[in-house]
Amino acid sequence: MLLATPRRPLVTAAYLALGVFGTFWGTWGAAVPRIRDQAGVGDAQLGTALLFISAGGLPAMLLTGRALDRWGLRCTAVLVVALGGAGLVAAATAGGLVSLCAGLALVGAASGAADVAMNSMAGRAEQRTGRPVITRAGAVFSTGVVLSSLGAGAAYRLGAATWVPFATVLLLSVVAGAAIHRALPTDVSGPEPATSRRGRLTIWPLLLLGALGALAYASENAHQSWSAVYLEDVLATEPGLSAIAPAVFAAVVAVTRLAVSALKPAYARRVLVLGSVVAAAGAAVLARAPTVPVALAGLVLAAAGTAALFPTLLSIVSRNVAESSRGRATAVVTVVAYLGFLLGPVYVGGWAAATGLRGAMVAVAALGVALAALTLPLLALSRYTVTTRSAR
Repeated sequence: MLLATPRRPLVTAAYLALGVFGTFWGTWGAAVPRIRDQAGVGDAQLGTALLFISAGGLPAMLLTGRALDRWGLRCTAVLVVALGGAGLVAAATAGGLVSLCAGLALVGAASGAADVAMNSMAGRAEQRTGRPVITRAGAVFSTGVVLSSLGAGAAYRLGAATWVPFATVLLLSVVAGAAIHRALPTDVSGPEPATSRRGRLTIWPLLLLGALGALAYASENAHQSWSAVYLEDVLATEPGLSAIAPAVFAAVVAVTRLAVSALKPAYARRVLVLGSVVAAAGAAVLARAPTVPVALAGLVLAAAGTAALFPTLLSIVSRNVAESSRGRATAVVTVVAYLGFLLGPVYVGGWAAATGLRGAMVAVAALGVALAALTLPLLALSRYTVTTRSAR
């Protein structure tokens, strides 16, 4: 029997949280060149500093999973506000390499903790309502990335200080955090899925799903991080035009997630396999593209293919774990998948150095092929079902 917590506020809270998360990272993407110049660091030093995001994020993810299982989902409200505050602090204090690294470690910790909390909340909302909340929340995230990156870019073109867009994000975070706190229940328990593992949380199935998530994230972030560079270096596109590539990618991801959310859970295997194949095809088209329109077409295919992969994996986890273990389960899958997110751009860089960017895109296509080949075997090994009954 479901608890008396209203379902609609829980779903709304998930959308608010992921919307703010997307707004933060869209603003961050637009601000990176400004923060680099403000800190007075070169590209190599910036690359080193960016590693501190993962240094802060990975341990925070694991700790947050346990905190959610112990104290409940209301932690999410605090973490949303903390993320907005961390971004403002990092943007305002980046005056050198040391302060930049410290600020990015703070951003990484706040972001990693918020990521796990938001996904856990979306998973609980999905389980209670029987609706594809995780995938739709992912679409809200992508929409936030597109809108905030454009908004922050416009603010900087008008001469705004580096920290100003982050102050706006903090204000939105406070408003959203208050709304999330009111919407979330104070209890930790919830309905137990029929397929959940009672007792101690079994880690190895989550590691297998996380490995699939890592391949998905590696492909997604490879395109998100390198698409503009590809247009400039391979197709000699002007910087103003090349900037459209990551925006197009994020927009297609948002639209695809909304479309895929209409599918029933029984189609999860097909979504994963077909999405992987489409992502591989998109990367292959991009690798051979003779013109910018053809390259953008390949990028659209790649975005459509990767869009629903990780949300679908999270949905599978959500339907198969006990509520008392949801935080830890989400943390394990997210941490393993996040490694792929971090290594994806590095993977492209290594192949680009050896074979050029066209060869690197072929290597990205290979990630999609590998994911398509491994999905069904690893799902079978994990023994996690992809079907569920809708909540009534």
